[in-house]
Amino acid sequence: MDGDDELVSVLPIHYSNTLSPNVHIHQFPLLSRPLQTPPAAAVSGKRIRARIKPITRRIEIHVPVDPRPEVWNSERSKSLGVARQEDDREKNQDVGKMKQREGEEARLTEVRMRSEHIPQEGAYMLGVVRNGHLHLQPISETHQFRPTLTYLDVMSRKTRRSRGDAGSDEDSDDGPPPDPDEPPPVQTITSKKEKKPLEAKEVQVSARKAMDDKGNLQGGLSAVRREMLLAIRAEEDEAWQDLEFCDGETAEGQEMFEAVFSQSDEHLECKSDITTFLKDIKGL
Repeated sequence: MDGDDELVSVLPIHYSNTLSPNVHIHQFPLLSRPLQTPPAAAVSGKRIRARIKPITRRIEIHVPVDPRPEVWNSERSKSLGVARQEDDREKNQDVGKMKQREGEEARLTEVRMRSEHIPQEGAYMLGVVRNGHLHLQPISETHQFRPTLTYLDVMSRKTRRSRGDAGSDEDSDDGPPPDPDEPPPVQTITSKKEKKPLEAKEVQVSARKAMDDKGNLQGGLSAVRREMLLAIRAEEDEAWQDLEFCDGETAEGQEMFEAVFSQSDEHLECKSDITTFLKDIKGL
């Protein structure tokens, strides 16, 4: 504050962690309208659903599509629905309630918003001013949601197969590139001119992995690659847990909003001084 700045008001601060660790920031960078069920879909009984993998901290929000013919191609949704089913099977995803009834044709009826966990810098707080009092709740996690379109990869593979481009498709489905820390496979070369059988010889190959002074493996790219593969496998193996999505206008949403406000008048005692506060600020 400058010397000429005028103190306008003083707000009492109420701090509560009763909702911790269940207060998150959910960001939707690509969403251009409110996160609500389209009216045409709501008329047919469609609702937004959600599910979570708590260990890997992955969240999905399933928003019904707008079924109006002027904005949605119902015929195209059939091929997209088949591709999504195949993509779910490949990733070992339990679709549960999303499975269609027996004899019902597969269709793409929803947009899946998939989360990415964003590391937080410092302590994030949710603050709401009510009746001249500032109420604070700690925010434990931040997630960004974007549409997941992995089923388009399935359609792309099918298209390449139908065009007879099987070679490139097989190459792309061979899995991840070889690990640079692993010994190369022994290749046997056969000559077309010589038809004599090749003699089999035993070959022993040993791979030496360099270690640094701390006993860690050198070759950061390979280590990062292994960590990524393990993270992907752990996420695919974890089962989804259904969540109930409540809009802000629902009774449940209003109840949770009221839980943000502290009902306690207990005074908090500050046990740190200005010197400790300044030392904790990075860069000073």
